[in-house]
Amino acid sequence: MVRKISSSLQRVRHNTFSSLKIRNYRLYFIGQSISLSGTWMQTIGQAWLVLKLTNSGTALGLVTALQFLPVLIFGAMGGVIADRTSKRKLLFITQSSAAILALILAVLVATNTIQLWMLYILASLLGLVNAVDNPARRTFVLEMVGSKELGNAVTLFSTTFNLSRIIGPAIAGTVIASAGLAPCFFINAISFIAVIVCLFMMRVEELNPTEPVKRAKGQLREGLRYVGSSPLLRNFLIMMAIVGTLTYEFQVNLPLIAKFTFNSNANGFALLNSAMGLGAVLGGLVSASQKKMKAESLIFTTFAFGVSVVLAAISPSLTIAILAMVIVGVFSIRFGATGETMLQLESTPNMRSRVMSLWSVAFLGSTPIGGPIVGWIGEYASPRWGLTVSGLAAIAAGFYGLLTLTDKHKKFQNRNDKVVTVTVDEEKAERMI
Repeated sequence: MVRKISSSLQRVRHNTFSSLKIRNYRLYFIGQSISLSGTWMQTIGQAWLVLKLTNSGTALGLVTALQFLPVLIFGAMGGVIADRTSKRKLLFITQSSAAILALILAVLVATNTIQLWMLYILASLLGLVNAVDNPARRTFVLEMVGSKELGNAVTLFSTTFNLSRIIGPAIAGTVIASAGLAPCFFINAISFIAVIVCLFMMRVEELNPTEPVKRAKGQLREGLRYVGSSPLLRNFLIMMAIVGTLTYEFQVNLPLIAKFTFNSNANGFALLNSAMGLGAVLGGLVSASQKKMKAESLIFTTFAFGVSVVLAAISPSLTIAILAMVIVGVFSIRFGATGETMLQLESTPNMRSRVMSLWSVAFLGSTPIGGPIVGWIGEYASPRWGLTVSGLAAIAAGFYGLLTLTDKHKKFQNRNDKVVTVTVDEEKAERMI
């Protein structure tokens, strides 16, 4: 019995971290783990800076919106650029650009010359970088690990993203309280060096790059037609757009909840972020050991995600809200990782970056629409109502998935109208590639 339990635990451990055996991905994982902690420090610092300058939920929503507006407008074109270019070379450019923008913000804050309009410009420029960086970064994972390990690699990356959500805000809260806002931005600028060094150290011969698509007219329209012709991809992306527009507005909701509902400071905001990150790490470790992903799982996760956000909104105290955000984190990572993996495996190689750019548009680019809405609700109704609306949006997306992706409504079908199940196994991967 003991031997059987030990064998099961070893198997789970092997499955959970299997993609880290690949050297290039291991380097990428390490570099991103360092850099993302700095990114979260900047996220906390920027939100608190806006509230310090304006004391306005609407202004906070607008800054967040401007950061993602370029993804909404240019995200699809970013996918075209990523399909035409070496992903590794493109990431050198985008990561270096993000570092420079963080350094500029750090200097402006440190010299006490920062004004709100400057934040608007810097947020917009970072959005332009992310419009190209997101599809390149997401599809580069497949080039490092191959189709068999894609689901595991995506989930582990999401896990490290959320582990940084624990580490970054915790450091940021302490740094802001003791040294002010500027060090958060300086540390973020320096942290990008880790990614750049790790990209340089990779063994190019061990990558499996998708051959760049030759430049031609109409490639953006071609990508849109490709997604529109696939009910699976189209309905997945609609679900992501609903959730991305209103549910993933935590950069707006959480600082408002912390400051105006629970009368807390930057540490309270950081704790809410860290709690969500902790839940995401726990959820990610469980998800990473699972090799099969189905539509039913995504639908259930979307429902559970929405319900947990509503529970956080009605929490009577900061302590209960922090506990609720742990649950939010568990379902948040399962939703994101499952959706991203299924989209990549259902896309043909020459369309993959364009499909994932539309994922970025749905997931991140929709923030300019949802950010000001949620910020306005939080300011003029209450922060609790802002977070409640976010939760209800995910529940609505779950109902949409239930109507379009399951049973007799919309089963997953291939071109021969045979029902197929989306899995992350080798046979499926070979068929898709």
